[in-house]
Amino acid sequence: MTTTTLAALVPLLPFLGALAGLAVGRTAPGFVRPLAILPTLTAAVLAVLVAIRQGGGRAIDAATQLTPTGSVPIDLALHLDGFAVLVAVLVTVVATCVQLYSTAYLRDDARYPSYAALVSLFTSAMLLVVYSGDLMVLLVGWEIMGICSYFLVGHYWETPEARAASLKAFLVTKLGDVPFLIGLFALAADTGSFRITEILAAVANGGLDHPTLIALLLLAGVAGKSAQFPLHTWLPDAMAGPTPVSALIHAATMVAAGIYFVARLLPVFAASGAALVVLAVMAAVTMIGSGLAALAQDDIKRVLAYSTIGQLGYMSGALAVGDRGAAVFHLISHGAFKAVLFLAAGVVIHAAGTNSLAAMSRMSGLARRIPDAYWTMTVALLALAAIPPFAGFFSKEAVLVAAEHTALGDRTVAPAAAGWTILTAGLLAAVLTASYAVRLWLLAFRGRGAEVPDHGKQPLAMTSVLWILTIPTIGFGLTAGMLGDWFDGHGLTPSLTTAVLSTGVTLVGGLVTYGAWRHTTALAARTPIGAVAAHPGAEPALVEAEAMTSHTAVYGTIADASDPADPGRLLLGPLHRHAVTGFHLDALYTALFVRPVRAAARLVRFLDREVVDTYVNGTGSVTRLLGTAVRRAQTGNVQTYVSALLAGSLALVIAAVVFANVNAGS
Repeated sequence: MTTTTLAALVPLLPFLGALAGLAVGRTAPGFVRPLAILPTLTAAVLAVLVAIRQGGGRAIDAATQLTPTGSVPIDLALHLDGFAVLVAVLVTVVATCVQLYSTAYLRDDARYPSYAALVSLFTSAMLLVVYSGDLMVLLVGWEIMGICSYFLVGHYWETPEARAASLKAFLVTKLGDVPFLIGLFALAADTGSFRITEILAAVANGGLDHPTLIALLLLAGVAGKSAQFPLHTWLPDAMAGPTPVSALIHAATMVAAGIYFVARLLPVFAASGAALVVLAVMAAVTMIGSGLAALAQDDIKRVLAYSTIGQLGYMSGALAVGDRGAAVFHLISHGAFKAVLFLAAGVVIHAAGTNSLAAMSRMSGLARRIPDAYWTMTVALLALAAIPPFAGFFSKEAVLVAAEHTALGDRTVAPAAAGWTILTAGLLAAVLTASYAVRLWLLAFRGRGAEVPDHGKQPLAMTSVLWILTIPTIGFGLTAGMLGDWFDGHGLTPSLTTAVLSTGVTLVGGLVTYGAWRHTTALAARTPIGAVAAHPGAEPALVEAEAMTSHTAVYGTIADASDPADPGRLLLGPLHRHAVTGFHLDALYTALFVRPVRAAARLVRFLDREVVDTYVNGTGSVTRLLGTAVRRAQTGNVQTYVSALLAGSLALVIAAVVFANVNAGS
């Protein structure tokens, strides 16, 4: 079987699994779990085979015309380079782990068949984006992911948080997709093709007439899909969905799609220095703002959500300085440890009966109850904080080294201003990342108070995948020196200067947070905190849904808890009340967009009801009155009709005589 045939089967198998799962979900529920796991697992094996055959060498291309358009043709094309085959392995491995984890996490969920089918469809759509060599086919996968995220984030549709989050995720990403689509058409108009290889060839030959405009239009869609400032606000709220969905979205699909798209078309963006500077500023604001917000969150999943936004900022920063190898390296590394973090968070929430870090800080013994989640989450947090020798250290260093080279003029793909912006923001974000990672670990696993309820041993399906994903979290970074051929031939090894500097500021951030925790931890014993909804024996998904509901009911918001023992509150000081709300961006968007749109909708409704409906109803009323009057004249009495006829004739005669006399007199 050829490499291209194997590659075509990789997105096809999860798609067929989704269709089969939906078809037999009600009639043969026993087949749902095998249909969720086996096609995705097979796709993962095939993706590994494709990666081995491609070997980091010359890209493999295959295409057939999908449909003639009369102008720019649309091709069903595959483009298999080092980036594509490695990202496909990440997507399929994480998706397989998520499907396996979900069999236990949602074991008694009545909507599991549709959930599993949507996860498979989500996976298939991302793989279509990864392997596609034509932008229109890529767009199909791009939009399918959007609708899948709407249904999956809203899985707990009984809760208002899930309903609002799913709608927000859909609308915000669609807001970015409108200019994104315009940018795709403008790009095709300039280059004469939707094929990625032909577009890149045209760009290399100077065939792009409007590089800045096209790049900025495309960046709008990337900002929405990959949750970059200012369209990042949907991602923290999307934590209202089940934890396995959060792991899939954050680690391997959806948010990774925008970064991957820019990496694929980086020469298009590099054709405009202004666009790269805009991308650098966007990435810098995203990194620092998300780090501050993560330090203020009480919901454990929202901390991880803001950390994802920040890590995506690092990837955008690498692209802004023209190094797509570093960007994709960090994308893959981040996918591994972020999947561990979210899946372990699901175990933590189930064991503690709450998603509140403030409540967890009043519990003891959580680490002993869930040793698998404790150790794997500890490793993943070390990787997130970029502590050597874990994967996050090597991939983040690759980003900082690329920024350093651009800032110092060693690389000229991007302006030096972009390099200095990313280097400075990256080091500041490293301090914040270490700070909120240490805060999460201390509050979750070093709490003091009542013993955590014993829920028994966590299901093997949930704990085994944690250890599977911990392997690349530990070891993937060590392969940096051997992966150059897969990443455009660029070296990914750290430099001594940036390694010492970034590790130093990381340790400072962690130690300062630990000192703040030691200072505030005594207050935890004197300040009771509620929002615990533990149900030993209940399925994890039910515990999570109730934890979210109780958190909002007790604290008034899913993001915050009035906890004086929180070290984040001490570190942020007066900035805390702004950081916990995401710096009021939602309120700003409500004032600028939501309220005007609602006011316009109310005006349209008023005009429709009071003006248009009044006119239409008035016309009908007049017609009805005339009909009533005419109906009353129809009595069926012949004498009445003859009398009316004579009276009418007499009236006409009199009128004619009077009219004739008037005319004669004049």
